[in-house]
Amino acid sequence: MSKHSSVWVPKLKKGGGPLYLAIANAIAEDVATGHLQPEQRLPPQRKLAELLDLDFTTVARAYTEAHRRGLVDSVVGRGTFVCGKRRPRIPRVTEGRPNVDMSMNMPPEPESPELMELMQAGWNKVNGRLRDLLRYQDFGGSTEDREAGALWLRRRALVVEPERVLVTPGAQCALLAILTMLVGPGGVLCCEDVTYPGLRALAGHLNIKLVGLPMDNEGIDAVAFAGACAQYAPKALYCNPTLLNPTTCTTSLSRRQALVDIARHYEVAIIEDDAYGFLPRAAPPAIASIGSELTYYVTGLAKSVGAGLRIAYMVAPDAAAAARLTAALRATTVMASPLTSTLATHWIRDGVADLALANIRKESMARQKIVARILPEHSYASEAEAFHLWLKLPGGWQASSFSAQMRSNGVAVVGVDAFSVTAPPLQAVRVCIGGIASRSDLQHALGLIRSTLAEQPLIKPAVV
Repeated sequence: MSKHSSVWVPKLKKGGGPLYLAIANAIAEDVATGHLQPEQRLPPQRKLAELLDLDFTTVARAYTEAHRRGLVDSVVGRGTFVCGKRRPRIPRVTEGRPNVDMSMNMPPEPESPELMELMQAGWNKVNGRLRDLLRYQDFGGSTEDREAGALWLRRRALVVEPERVLVTPGAQCALLAILTMLVGPGGVLCCEDVTYPGLRALAGHLNIKLVGLPMDNEGIDAVAFAGACAQYAPKALYCNPTLLNPTTCTTSLSRRQALVDIARHYEVAIIEDDAYGFLPRAAPPAIASIGSELTYYVTGLAKSVGAGLRIAYMVAPDAAAAARLTAALRATTVMASPLTSTLATHWIRDGVADLALANIRKESMARQKIVARILPEHSYASEAEAFHLWLKLPGGWQASSFSAQMRSNGVAVVGVDAFSVTAPPLQAVRVCIGGIASRSDLQHALGLIRSTLAEQPLIKPAVV
């Protein structure tokens, strides 16, 4: 390629293996020889595909491989550029915002061109029904969407009738409807002592009293739950029993059975938030499969397919409870977006949702290996398929001061106070390793976390 040529075109060597690797190798060779300069913009993927008379997927895979090797980087709206020595590893962002946001618990974004192409194909097919999907649909989901939800739940060994499945615009909406119907203002709800912050927000909104229960390595302390049932007469127990947000604890099968037995004895409903239940390759069965007659089960697609896919499936104990929940959903959310629910149904039926889940699981496992390589052993709790971890702070650190110091270093994490129902049992922060951050971003941020753990606090917590 001439140094003065405005469009770079690789010279592909014959017998160099798959074409996408040949393109990536050509990028590497031209960077090494100086034919590609730092900050030089590469041709758009579709343009290069036309120039080489190749399909778009091949070029997309080549650019992904080059990005994985650290040869190129992409900027939304601008294109793909050669990295070079002068390019910072972590891009600058708007002033006042962290360079690496590890505070939002989102799955890693897919980098597989094949998966993205299949997802796009599903979206294109849904767009073909646009006129119908701009109309009001059945409350609680159409028959087709409920059937797809029941099909998806079989991945968790839950076999339920579609009539008991309700489709909602996200798990938070489902929890709002259940809490409104089961507990209500002034009611008592038991939960983990360190629990999902969205539950705390809903309880505050509905004026529900939370009773936090202590936990051990197997989940909620069953004796403590029985004691709370006798003392407070709660309306329900909320639990996030698989890869608990934030501690990543997974409740054992024996403990799940014990909690169900106690709930039956005291006639207390169970609200099972199974947001992360699809991630582990071998998770204990859902509580809803052990105590189906008293469990309200909720799972969304945001953690297992894509964060922006705001669709969740709720399973009621019976058809009568499903009818009551439908009324609560109608009052609070009207209905899930037909566009989104139809897309979810299409992806579930054609296998794209399974591919997305496998992609998230694989990338999470790869990122966990990076975590294990950088952070001190025994300094955190997590699981192989999780995309968050629970970092236990050494003596001298408060979660608030550690979070503040990390933010000053350009990394956002969330302290234990955001999750605690009562006094925090220990000083810890939740660190999310998914989202839009790349693996190089993750390595950079984890290095900062490790070095900060070894320091003394520079930012003191505010005195209230």
